[in-house]
Amino acid sequence: MYGLTRGTITLIGAAVAGLLIWLATQSSGDTNGGYWTIVGLLAAAGLTMAFSQILGGWTKWGWPRISASVFLVAFIPVLIVAGWVVLAGQPVPNWFSRHATSWAGDIGLRGLLGDLLKAIPVLAFGTGLVFGLTFDTTGPRTRTVVDERETVRPVPATDVRTTTEAGAADEPLTAERATTTTTPDEDAAYATTTTAPRTTTVEPDPEAPPRAGGPSDT
Repeated sequence: MYGLTRGTITLIGAAVAGLLIWLATQSSGDTNGGYWTIVGLLAAAGLTMAFSQILGGWTKWGWPRISASVFLVAFIPVLIVAGWVVLAGQPVPNWFSRHATSWAGDIGLRGLLGDLLKAIPVLAFGTGLVFGLTFDTTGPRTRTVVDERETVRPVPATDVRTTTEAGAADEPLTAERATTTTTPDEDAAYATTTTAPRTTTVEPDPEAPPRAGGPSDT
């Protein structure tokens, strides 16, 4: 799906760029007005090709934004060089074309400038293309999902050492309590033994047997 979308948008961009190039051929370059019309249409054709790649998902989808670093490092030098040649190639000489030619001669680039004057259409198309490449996309919007599950906090080593030392310090006190504390069952048995009343059975003394002979008769 991605490849089909990109291919379709690229084809549409190429068709639009071709239409702009054809319109440029219909203009006359004998005047400065016609000359700049041709340059503008060719630059728009290059910009269309760059935008077709952005709209077709060449980067990351999302809304296009201009990249300041690409604009400064890439587009500005291209604009200066191509603009110099385009200004010097105007059919009707003016202040701009005369100064561009004169400055090129001052720095020893008059011959190079004369050669590049033959490639003004290519320079115009390339300038528009590079300007389109300064745009990038922000990418699709993403939603951050927060995991609300409880997490186990690791116990710091200092806490573990403090807990161990506290347990070791309490061991003598715990042992002492263990020797002096009795269970509830033992307490109950002790209470039964010591508080139960003692019962003593007292038997009466046996009666004395009667004397043999009995009392004497008087």
